[in-house]
Amino acid sequence: MTSIPAANWSGAAEAAAPWNESWSPNGSLSPPPPRAPAANFSNQFAQPAWSIALWSLAYGVVVAVAVFGNLVVIWIILAHKRMRTVTNYFLVNLAFSDASVAAFNTLVNFIYALHGQWYFGDAYCRFQNFFPITAVFASIYSMTVIAVDRYMAIIDPLKPRLSATATKVVIASIWILAFLLAFPQCLFSKTKVMPGRTLCYVFWPGGMKQRFTYHVIVIALVYCFPLLVMGITYTIVGITLWGGEIPGDTSDKYHEQLKAKRKVVKMMIVVVLTFAVCWLPYHIYFIVTGIYENLNRWKYIQQIYLATFWLAMSSTMYNPIIYCCLNKRFRAGFKRAFQWCPFIEVSTYDELELKTTRFNPTRQSSLYTVSRMETSMSIVFDHNDGESTKSTRKKRAPSQEANLNGCSRRSSKATSTVSSYINSPYTSVDEYS
Repeated sequence: MTSIPAANWSGAAEAAAPWNESWSPNGSLSPPPPRAPAANFSNQFAQPAWSIALWSLAYGVVVAVAVFGNLVVIWIILAHKRMRTVTNYFLVNLAFSDASVAAFNTLVNFIYALHGQWYFGDAYCRFQNFFPITAVFASIYSMTVIAVDRYMAIIDPLKPRLSATATKVVIASIWILAFLLAFPQCLFSKTKVMPGRTLCYVFWPGGMKQRFTYHVIVIALVYCFPLLVMGITYTIVGITLWGGEIPGDTSDKYHEQLKAKRKVVKMMIVVVLTFAVCWLPYHIYFIVTGIYENLNRWKYIQQIYLATFWLAMSSTMYNPIIYCCLNKRFRAGFKRAFQWCPFIEVSTYDELELKTTRFNPTRQSSLYTVSRMETSMSIVFDHNDGESTKSTRKKRAPSQEANLNGCSRRSSKATSTVSSYINSPYTSVDEYS
């Protein structure tokens, strides 16, 4: 993420050379600045102190909230067994990507965009050009896999869900593909020491045409295609969940499950829409400036770049806020994380939300009670039989076996039914897996 509007650094002929190109997280380059008279040493993009202070505050808030918020999300999921679900493991991957971009790239790119001077060396130049595409790819495809998983769970619930091993394989595959897509960034990254400043840029052997082609490919793969997939899947899921209810099914269990599924899908739709809105102006900026290169010499182009880049980077800080507002368990987790604050109080209910097992006795099915009674009766019957009743037992064996077998079958059926009750609505009505 080192793309900056080309500063009109006058007085240095090298500033007009083709190597004054820099890179953005989505693969866009800024064109070289025009030549200017050697006597003029001004920088047309120099900003007043108050403007620099405001931009620094804005970017500082994004970095602080994104890094700390996403680290808390990772802690909530990994530190509580009940939160370790397939969906939440993808949220860990998403949180790690967002926190990494905010910590390692946002401020560095902001400083480079503000000063037009690369202070961080050749190795970090390569990392700065390489890692943002990797992290954004991992973020958006983690959301895509969650959308597909939600689709399968709701549209075809009888199919097996992803196992722990399969989840790890999918996450590893996402990162491998991300590395491959971003590798050209690392391969062609260069630093150029010039009189008065150092540049970090990506030098494409094929020139501007190759750069623009790569840029279009990256936009298609990290924005258009995954959003298309998520749009289709969530549209179908939304029609299924909000389009109507099963005729004749008025059970509390059914309605609580439906409500829980709606909450989960609603939260993920908000996450996806937030990402789409935050990144759209950024992609439009580089498409437009790539087509109309003269815009890069416009006096206010740096302000537009800083604004669109801030909006794109702010997407890394919204997800923890969305989780906290729309999910009870994450809200309970954030309360635990911030319980040292005097105005934050962790209730007993919040503690129960993060426990490994939580079963509300008032919601137990009568089948559960029957199965427990039948099991107890069978055990008592077997243990109380003495030697004095052997002959009676032999005579009554066939009928008793039939009764016991029937009882066993009823017990098994009841236990199976209760198991589905426990696993689905009563463990939590907002199950996030």
